[in-house]
Amino acid sequence: MRIIATHLLNDFSGSPKVLKQLLNGWIKNGLTVDLHTCRDKEGFLSDITGVNYYSFNYKWAASPFIRLVNLVFSQLSLCLHILKTSKKDDIIYINTVLPFGAALAGKIKGNRIIYHIHETSIKPALLKSFLFGMVKWCATDVVYVSNYLAKQEPVSNAFTHILHNAIEDDFLAKANNSITEESTRLKNILMVCSLKEYKGVYEFITLASRLPHHSFKLVLNASQYDIDEFFRNTHLPSNLKLYETQSNVHPFYKWADLVVNLSQPAAWIETFGLTIIEGMAYGNPAIVPPIGGVTEVITEGVNGYQLSSKNLDDIVNKIAAWSEDKMNFQTFQKEAKKSITQFNEHAFVSKSIQLLTTNKI
Repeated sequence: MRIIATHLLNDFSGSPKVLKQLLNGWIKNGLTVDLHTCRDKEGFLSDITGVNYYSFNYKWAASPFIRLVNLVFSQLSLCLHILKTSKKDDIIYINTVLPFGAALAGKIKGNRIIYHIHETSIKPALLKSFLFGMVKWCATDVVYVSNYLAKQEPVSNAFTHILHNAIEDDFLAKANNSITEESTRLKNILMVCSLKEYKGVYEFITLASRLPHHSFKLVLNASQYDIDEFFRNTHLPSNLKLYETQSNVHPFYKWADLVVNLSQPAAWIETFGLTIIEGMAYGNPAIVPPIGGVTEVITEGVNGYQLSSKNLDDIVNKIAAWSEDKMNFQTFQKEAKKSITQFNEHAFVSKSIQLLTTNKI
């Protein structure tokens, strides 16, 4: 069995990290894996031992028009290459809805086509309609990262499966070796996200301003130049530090006592929350939006809270209450650490292989 996996933009964000876990797991279990992704870009999908690499030209651009042109030409190239090199019994595995060229090639050749869908918030609406239209036309199977996403973006004519993201075994082992004991108080607050306004970056800055006795770190999937330009006219409080793209996030989660996700649900729905389970591996409770797949990770009042970033007063009050009640906060820390067992990498990979070989999870 050969898996032809595709992903558009190789970077250090969540969806390529999930695909990396799958690729490593498939290779360890003896499957042949080809990977098609953009060239000249470092990310989680770079230099995976055992993967046969094929690249196409794609560069992200700030201009939506140029970005769309780059997407279309990259997918035409991808489609032609897969048409030339694939066999009918190969499985086309498409990570995110963006690499539609692979779906088109697989549809033409009659391959089994598996979409691994991570997203629902795609703009403009016309592009989303086209991409999900390709899913409905081409997919034989659709893998969703959460029950929420499966309900939000149903595909009635394909086999559908739920496969929650998982924490990497290596990541968990490193976290376990780093944890000595629960913090005595809540002091350090972390957010890891893309450099987008809808991710709640300005809300995070406001939160830091309102809690001057706490320390804040914001790790952004962007270059230092882009960060400087984005916040050029923004006053940053002295208790907040900004960081560019990090290939190693362990020091940040080890430093943190609390991880937050302040995405604005009106503009961006979190369909899972990979940074949240990474934080939980270090025993960090979380505050997350009250909608989306992330609510399947954080149980209200157990390992964190589900609070809207529109209501910063509520978030400030919860953090203040945790800071004053050390014993209560330590209970949340223990529950966060306990919750991570639900997101086991071995089970995650085993379910994916079961899907590939038996069409069931």
